[in-house]
Amino acid sequence: MAITELPERKNEVVKSSDAFVAPDINSFGKSFRDYNAESERQKSVEEFYRLNHINQTFDYVKKRREEYKKLDRVQMSIWECCELLNEVVDESDPDLDEPQIQHLLQTAEAIRKDYPNEDWLHLTALIHDLGKVLLLPKFGELPQWAVVGDTHPLGCAFDESIVHHKYFKDNPDSKNPAYNTKNGIYTEGCGLENVMISWGHDDYMYMVAKENGTTLPEAGLFVIRYHSFYPLHKEGAYKHLMNKQDEENMKWLHIFNKYDLYSKSKVQVDVDKVKPYYLSLINKYFPAKLKW
Repeated sequence: MAITELPERKNEVVKSSDAFVAPDINSFGKSFRDYNAESERQKSVEEFYRLNHINQTFDYVKKRREEYKKLDRVQMSIWECCELLNEVVDESDPDLDEPQIQHLLQTAEAIRKDYPNEDWLHLTALIHDLGKVLLLPKFGELPQWAVVGDTHPLGCAFDESIVHHKYFKDNPDSKNPAYNTKNGIYTEGCGLENVMISWGHDDYMYMVAKENGTTLPEAGLFVIRYHSFYPLHKEGAYKHLMNKQDEENMKWLHIFNKYDLYSKSKVQVDVDKVKPYYLSLINKYFPAKLKW
């Protein structure tokens, strides 16, 4: 299956007039992505990032990529994987404690409302977090710090914009001089595809989609792979590693991120009502069964 190219556009994509409005507070009554607010959930989120920052090393990520690229664990459809996410709660997320399938549908439906003609983006939203099945036994039952949370590059200096940056002092890579300059082992403009990013659900789902021959456009794959790379798309860090294609795709990631972050809600989507639409998109862009 060939990857779909996005059509040339002379103007910006036209949004629906009845646009999604981002709320000011999350479902807990706090500001979104507030990692300093005092609460029991915030304490568990900080502990998550402590473990993440200590254990995510260049060598660890390299091994995980090699292990999971085999795609030899399960064969199932995209929708079957969506349903599996009912068993998953993301401990790194300070904004939501609902089952993940609701977050997927909330994001997809909000984008569908504002960008009704971009069906590839609706589907990208639906599947962007499917890699979180790595938390489940049949996928290796990886620890939360190896599956969820913000991502960041390995092989170069840890930027101070990364959430809970202080815990990197205990990461073995922080002792390696080759990894502790701005560029590290990379060259400016090398392209994100050549940069080792911390392991998690983003890179795994990108791998699954690409290796199974999806026809989603490159922008969709970029969104899947880098949607948790907040140091880049929110803080502007690591832009020096991007190439021109990354810059083009980043426009779509910025569009997507608004919905990924701000559509999280206690108001649940009627799964049975929207399921036929998303099944039609899955059939359009993916094979019936995928290797995972």
